[in-house]
Amino acid sequence: MKGEEQEVDKPEDDSRSNSSSKKGSSSSGKKSGLLDKPRPTGVKSISSGDVKKVSRPQLDSEASTKPNVKGKTPPEKPPINKGKVKTLKKPNTGVLPMKKGKGSKLQNGTEDASESGLGNPDLGPFLLKQARDLVSAGDNPQKALELALRAAKSYELCSSGKPNLELVMCLHVTAAIYCSLGQYNEAIPLLEQSIEIPVIEEGQEHALAKFAGHMQLGDTYAMLGQLENSITCYSTGFEVQKRVLGETDPRVGETCRYLAEAHMQALQFDEAQRLCQMALDIHRENGTPASLEEAADRRLMGLICETKGDHEAALEHLVLARMAMVANSQEAEVASVDCSIGDAYLSLSRYDEAVFAYQKALTAFKTTKGENHPAIGSVFVRLADLYYRTGKLRESTSYCENALRIYEKPMPGIPPEEIATGLTDVSAIYESMNDLDQAIKLLQKALKIYNDVPGQQSTVAGIEAQMGVMYYMLGNYSESYNSFSSAISKLRICRDKKSAFFGIALNQMGLACVQRYAIKEAVELFEEAKSILEQECGPYHPDTLSVYSNLAGTYDAIGRLDDAIEILEYVVQTREEKLGTANSEVDDEKKRLAELLKEAGRVESRKARSLETLLDANPHHNSKAEGFKV
Repeated sequence: MKGEEQEVDKPEDDSRSNSSSKKGSSSSGKKSGLLDKPRPTGVKSISSGDVKKVSRPQLDSEASTKPNVKGKTPPEKPPINKGKVKTLKKPNTGVLPMKKGKGSKLQNGTEDASESGLGNPDLGPFLLKQARDLVSAGDNPQKALELALRAAKSYELCSSGKPNLELVMCLHVTAAIYCSLGQYNEAIPLLEQSIEIPVIEEGQEHALAKFAGHMQLGDTYAMLGQLENSITCYSTGFEVQKRVLGETDPRVGETCRYLAEAHMQALQFDEAQRLCQMALDIHRENGTPASLEEAADRRLMGLICETKGDHEAALEHLVLARMAMVANSQEAEVASVDCSIGDAYLSLSRYDEAVFAYQKALTAFKTTKGENHPAIGSVFVRLADLYYRTGKLRESTSYCENALRIYEKPMPGIPPEEIATGLTDVSAIYESMNDLDQAIKLLQKALKIYNDVPGQQSTVAGIEAQMGVMYYMLGNYSESYNSFSSAISKLRICRDKKSAFFGIALNQMGLACVQRYAIKEAVELFEEAKSILEQECGPYHPDTLSVYSNLAGTYDAIGRLDDAIEILEYVVQTREEKLGTANSEVDDEKKRLAELLKEAGRVESRKARSLETLLDANPHHNSKAEGFKV
């Protein structure tokens, strides 16, 4: 942006902490990448090896860019314009008339101008400078907020009803302070007001100020876990930026990459890949070969490819990103890329090469960060995962213990959510080893940390859901139900209620209800899950078919025999088409259908049966039924 622009510190995105992440093991030995797509949901039991969580992408984490199968803190997205959303300082531009006070969302600083002096045009800049100085010093954020609100009111009074870009900047700063205090909902109306003020027709400065407002509003929605609203804001800002700068400007490329990560968080991997490729094309056209911008694009593209299961392509992009970073003397970042390269080798079962990549990262991290930094712990977790997969349980346990020594006595200054992420990662390994009690204890510690960190409700919900999975596996169905219930209530607020992730969560809670003989509630949950998964995944997806099967069982249990038969006939037909008539799953469903049809012919003598016999009883899925994982 222009030279007169002034950087406005964006609020720290607690939901995107710079933290380590890891991949746990799965029954298939495959990893889904940084954002793990929920896998087909089982319909009778829940297993540690295959249940997964949706998490957010991480590009710039110093400790790791590793995809996470078992759990991780949603990481930090890449920067726009060097990590800051920029607004403008004292622009020289024309203005158009607007009604005085239109759209004001300020809640404080409303004293009479004659009494407070807020009508003095010099007061706004003075108060804003004081507020920013307090923020920079980390002192008294509440006082900084009060000063910023008074500054905004002064700017508003002095604007004479005209679009004032200094007021826009002040609103951005005030919203950032609200977010730093965890008061995200208070920031939203201020950012909405800041977007209404600039007039694009007045020139580039107005357009870029509007763009900055859209992006900061998108960040704020992301902190609340409202990904759909967040992406809408980013997309609108992106269109504004393209309109004023052109489609091939390097800054447009940075926003492409930023938006691609947001789509990864929402599990929209094809759109993420399209946008990332667009960013790569823009930066290759504008920059020199092997530029840092291209390296960042390839690093993200590697993670997207890893997520989609294209591990060879992921490895190619990551190796090129590493070479570009070395060429640009970015050795400090190379260790993180080495971790991702190791992840790709691990996905390809090239274990020796994975170990070599991890050991290189470990050596570099020890040199640059010290022996007890969480980045070291993240590599230990990766090695624990690798040795678990190769059957070396002693080595795996040893690396888990080494990681825990770091996470349980963290270095000063480490963000608490980074420690919580490490605990969930180690928990995943213990869960893979079937040490569920230890896994639950670690998740409880992580949950306690996240509960004290603003903007982490979606992460808390994921941990509670995973605890529900493990309680279910232990046969503690009441605790499982309570964990799922708490998670679902949070997901209804902070996630898109139409997402496949939410549908899978509803299905798992329904299974817990079945075990508690709360059949009516189970029917409601399965029906809601069915509606969501039909829309998000389609009627032929394994997740959707699993919910159909569960719903048929509960319908039969409450006497809705015709509905149960209709659903099972569809499931049998679909699975025969997809899996073949000789498949064991098809055979189990056909037996269930035959039993229901037989009973439908003699309803008067029908005997009560256990609901358990009505659910998917495929013996191959009793220990491998898939759900979601933190």
